Amino acid sequence: MSDVQEKITGLRIGAVSIDTPLVLAPMAGICDRHFRLLIRRIGGVGLVSMEFVSSEAVTRGVGPELEKMTFTDEERPLAIQIYGRDAARMSDCAALVNDLRPDICDINMGCPANKILKGCAGAALMDDLSRAARIIEACRRRLDIPLTVKFRLGLGRGESPVNFLELGRICQDLGVAAVALHGRTAKQMYRGEADWEQIARLKDAVEIPVIGNGDVRSPGDATRMMRETGCDGVMIGRAVLTDPWVFRRTADVLRGREPREPTAGERRELIATHFRWIMRDFDRKTALHKLRTFTGRYTHGLPGGRKLRQRISQLEEPGQFIDMVERHFDEVDGGRGETAA
Repeated sequence: MSDVQEKITGLRIGAVSIDTPLVLAPMAGICDRHFRLLIRRIGGVGLVSMEFVSSEAVTRGVGPELEKMTFTDEERPLAIQIYGRDAARMSDCAALVNDLRPDICDINMGCPANKILKGCAGAALMDDLSRAARIIEACRRRLDIPLTVKFRLGLGRGESPVNFLELGRICQDLGVAAVALHGRTAKQMYRGEADWEQIARLKDAVEIPVIGNGDVRSPGDATRMMRETGCDGVMIGRAVLTDPWVFRRTADVLRGREPREPTAGERRELIATHFRWIMRDFDRKTALHKLRTFTGRYTHGLPGGRKLRQRISQLEEPGQFIDMVERHFDEVDGGRGETAA
């Protein structure tokens, strides 16, 4: 068995054992309870992460932000990610997370979005490591579940240093159970190639588990990242939006099995199930936004996918989406629309 295959049971974060070293990245507007549950039911994922929540909003009792923190035992192991700039408020938020009893609390120190950076949160904390340390220390004191931190190479703006190694050591010294590194600076956003060499450097610099992130789109990418960097786990984000089965296929490869490609029936059922949940639990405006977002993702690589996206762009009622998807799959099954797009 190869070193990579041995890692299939090798990821442990504090007292939490992760079956596979594969992590669903926390993506804003994507990783709600519906999407997390879908990915968990497909199989292969080891840890699912919640879309980040604002410590400011949570501690002020803002309803929609508190609603984001709803989860079920079926999603476990699960991490709730929090963000903010104020150590006291982050500490109070961590205490509230602790009361909810997820498996892990994660701090976002890597979000590159301008609205987060302007609030001196997310990746902006990499430009103020003393503040970052105060936040980590304050949160750690309020938790009896493992604390993890996700960050980037650095802010990457002006004179700001690439200081991920220093932040990694701070995390280790303050009792953080594991760190996740996206191999880009905040300035890069998602442009260019992720620098996996820096993930390897972080792994050499700390003794706690390191989870690699950035440009993992396939089972081959995941195994190559683990082999080249020595990272303890792999976090997959944007790729799962167009390939929800990437975790299952990657876990198959890590176990030395032939990866199982999704059938047309599995694709159809996933889309229909997700859409039914969205229509059941969201108001019309929110449902329409989510349906359009996920349809645009799910139909990539689907036979006749471009045609389906064009059709759906004209729809104005949530209930029409499932009818259109069902009609499309009936056409594909009948031999029309064979060209993937």
